[in-house]
Amino acid sequence: MEVKKAKAAIQAILFASGDPISAERLSVALDIDKTTVVKLMGNLIDDFDKDESGICIIKLNDAYQMCTKPRYSNYVRRAVDLRRHTPLSQAAMEVLAIIAYNQPVTKSFVEQIRGVDCASIVYNLIARDLIEEKGRLELPGRPLLYGTTLNFLKCFGIASVDELPEVKSEPELKEVLEEK
Repeated sequence: MEVKKAKAAIQAILFASGDPISAERLSVALDIDKTTVVKLMGNLIDDFDKDESGICIIKLNDAYQMCTKPRYSNYVRRAVDLRRHTPLSQAAMEVLAIIAYNQPVTKSFVEQIRGVDCASIVYNLIARDLIEEKGRLELPGRPLLYGTTLNFLKCFGIASVDELPEVKSEPELKEVLEEK
């Protein structure tokens, strides 16, 4: 398949899907090797970044998704009358951070760190598709393990959890707070 047609086919697949599509799945659909798909995706991402297009392609782990560029979100929101989601509470951000940095984790692990019950927060984060069940721990009672979702990566504008900022140690945090 020639490069132009392969890039056009990838665009069509990403547009039609609406959800992230893995490089492996694109490779099978286009009947080309995964390495070529990854190179083509890099080219497409660059093409959309260079153009004054309202569309971009983002990478989420080993998957790709077509979406609107953030700078045009207000126009999209007005056109399709999207209601603004309420922001996450401080407690929800804390729970999300604990899960993101330590995943997969149990609810009791999160509660042990925070010192309070967080069942309702975990439920709300699941409802917002920011975390999901990742299996069960092989201990008595087999507690659920939680981790972040692709939607989490999309919402925070990162390709993988490896891009999360480093956690500062306690002495470093004290130093930063004293400077303010």
